[in-house]
Amino acid sequence: MITRRTALAGAALMLAAGPARAADKVVFGTNWLAQAEHGGFYQALATGIYAGHGLDVEIRMGGPQVNHSQLLIAGRIDFNMGGEGYGALNYVQNDIPVRAVAAIFQKEPRVLIAHPDTGVTTLASLRGRPILLSNDALQTFWLWLKQTQGFTDDQIRPYNFSAAPFLADPKMVMQGYLSSEPYVLSKAGVAPVVLLLADYGYDTYSTTIEARQEVIDRNPDLVRRFVTASILGWQSYLHGDRAAADAMITAANPDMTQDQIDYAVAVMNRYGIAESGDALALGIGAMTDARWAAFFAGTVKAGIYPATLDVRRAYTTQFVNRGLGLARP
Repeated sequence: MITRRTALAGAALMLAAGPARAADKVVFGTNWLAQAEHGGFYQALATGIYAGHGLDVEIRMGGPQVNHSQLLIAGRIDFNMGGEGYGALNYVQNDIPVRAVAAIFQKEPRVLIAHPDTGVTTLASLRGRPILLSNDALQTFWLWLKQTQGFTDDQIRPYNFSAAPFLADPKMVMQGYLSSEPYVLSKAGVAPVVLLLADYGYDTYSTTIEARQEVIDRNPDLVRRFVTASILGWQSYLHGDRAAADAMITAANPDMTQDQIDYAVAVMNRYGIAESGDALALGIGAMTDARWAAFFAGTVKAGIYPATLDVRRAYTTQFVNRGLGLARP
């Protein structure tokens, strides 16, 4: 239900956006099924923030059979929700003219999870322990863990996104997402030890907004309005009345419960997933050359990309770092 406060906020944003004009149709693809980690985009839609910026936005959910990156490249959608920085670097490596135009998450919510009372307190204490890892993990953050933490491949156990092997073995460690697996385990009666990789130097951006270079060049005003409205949506979702957005999320993904959404928002705020680092001064969505360069240097050390890759082609800061989203609604 949209409250009077939400309606007034949306009206104010509409006035701030300038004279009325025909709304630009925009299709935005997310990277998975609707969830709290997409909440700011749904908030911008549900509360009229996108409309107030002259945008008629359709949010299309991702999922196991959906490849929104390919649809973005083909021009079938206008913007895409990227994941970690590897996606943007992969575009560069394959000479695909797509760039990250904002980074909503300053901390990638990737975690490693251990059982309580097993001596695990830091990443270093996981050395030698078996770890459940997906194939994707083996090509990304696992290479970083080996390079920075001294982990070894004999620790790898295949992960099929089931918590059952973890629950059956107190010595087992598993990969996860800050707002997902810890919640599932808590419901199973386990109070897990959760180690956020970002707190140990895993410095990739996450939940980026991606756009084709030709859209950036041809219609920078459209990109700016979409980025601005999305940032304001995230500010509102994390700190305001999110009932309308949550209703959209649960309608789109009936498996998502309000309890899990509440948990996810709480941990995103507690750990500063969107609001930490450069975003505290530059605003939600912030990106800097220094941060991208540091992340890229780490991938080169881990043997993921060649040093000759031009990281500056992976992103542009022209639509962020304007102090948006700093004030609480």
